[in-house]
Amino acid sequence: MPRKVLPLVGLTFHCNFLLELRGVVKWSYFYKSFFYRAYMLHLFNVILFLLTVIFGSAPLWFRQLDGKSMLYLLAFSGSFLLSITFLHLLPETFASHVLYAGPLLLLGFFVQLLIQRMTHGAEHGHTHIHEGHHIPLLSIFTGLAIHAFMEGLPLGFPYQQQSTILSLYMAITVHKLPEAMLVTSIAMQVKNKRAAFLQLVLFALITPFASTLTGIMSARYTNISTIVSYLLPVVAGAFIHIATTIFFESGTKQHAISWQKVLAMVLGVGIGLLTLAFE
Repeated sequence: MPRKVLPLVGLTFHCNFLLELRGVVKWSYFYKSFFYRAYMLHLFNVILFLLTVIFGSAPLWFRQLDGKSMLYLLAFSGSFLLSITFLHLLPETFASHVLYAGPLLLLGFFVQLLIQRMTHGAEHGHTHIHEGHHIPLLSIFTGLAIHAFMEGLPLGFPYQQQSTILSLYMAITVHKLPEAMLVTSIAMQVKNKRAAFLQLVLFALITPFASTLTGIMSARYTNISTIVSYLLPVVAGAFIHIATTIFFESGTKQHAISWQKVLAMVLGVGIGLLTLAFE
């Protein structure tokens, strides 16, 4: 082989090697990020499930919970959920260039209104069922199951900002605590403690299941990821309905808002703003 050709052959081999190495590094980074995201997704789901069961089982061990404390917890969870929706979920929705995001957001608001007719307001941490009236447990649990599944859909979506997923998990976890307590309390009025606990466990599994399903399907199928991206504004609209309903239904006469409730709201918004530091 001529001497002039040797350097060209060596250069070609070197370039090919670098391209292959670059491809290996690229795929290595992809797999590391994929497995890291899957690991964090499962970790967050386990934590969400455990906290829902632990706090949701409180009515099994305490005869009567402090109504005012529950009111402040609801105010905090509502303001925190609303903050995360506006600061993280909505920007991610519009950044993904979803067509008709506005109408879908409006659709989610009214879908939640229909779900509320099934749950009698249980997803807000209270019910509109008067004492002595029949408790439609099946209707309430079905509505809450649909609501819990919707909550889990955005938790498995691959967002552009890493802080979005952690912030959403925090907001949904705080929102589910009074919700889970109410599920147990309602079930105890119809069934025994064991049956009420089993119903709580089933309820606690729905959101992590939806999150896991979304995460796995979105990673494997691009079409599924696209479908979920169109569901994000629907879920955001439902969150806005829930949060604003909690604000207006203060649980006091004439819908009066005490300074304690205002403080709980301000705290929820403040922590929501702090999540921007995760970015």
